[in-house]
Amino acid sequence: MSDARPTTNGAGPLLELENLKQYFPIKSGLVLDRHVGDVRAVDDVTLTIRRGETLGLVGESGCGKSTVGRTILRLYKPTAGRVVFDGKDITTLGEGELRPLRRRMQMVFQDPFASLNPRHSIGRTVGEPLRTHRIAGRRETNARVRELLEAVGLPADAANRYPHEFSGGQRQRIGLARALSVNPDFIVA
Repeated sequence: MSDARPTTNGAGPLLELENLKQYFPIKSGLVLDRHVGDVRAVDDVTLTIRRGETLGLVGESGCGKSTVGRTILRLYKPTAGRVVFDGKDITTLGEGELRPLRRRMQMVFQDPFASLNPRHSIGRTVGEPLRTHRIAGRRETNARVRELLEAVGLPADAANRYPHEFSGGQRQRIGLARALSVNPDFIVA
């Protein structure tokens, strides 16, 4: 299979957030569903991340770290501000326009058990992005899954097991293997 990834010249930042805001509405009433206020989960965040750079957001529980990550990846539509990924403003892109970028931007979710389908084997879970983005055929996917599992410190035979058979730390490694499977440019963890 061919690598249909867009080429970049490497100039400029990989990610820029400009005055990013993410508010969640507070509603009141059963029938009228009136907007009575907002929870300001993220309020005016500006930052730049260059290629090869690692950035850690630090703060107390509930301060908006995960919300920033989800908003960057456009799992939430920002209330205000801009998200610029590799020179392209993705703030207002629709789902169809975001799809090609999803391969380049991955996430390792905070709760590893909730992010894994208990009915799917680990091999299927880690290989799913490869199939979704049409990166590899069945044989190549199986080989890549085993390689990824070993890279994150799990045995290759873990591919045949299910999420409940792993500890929390091992599940986190599975999430990391899944995120790494498509060789992304950017990972939110």
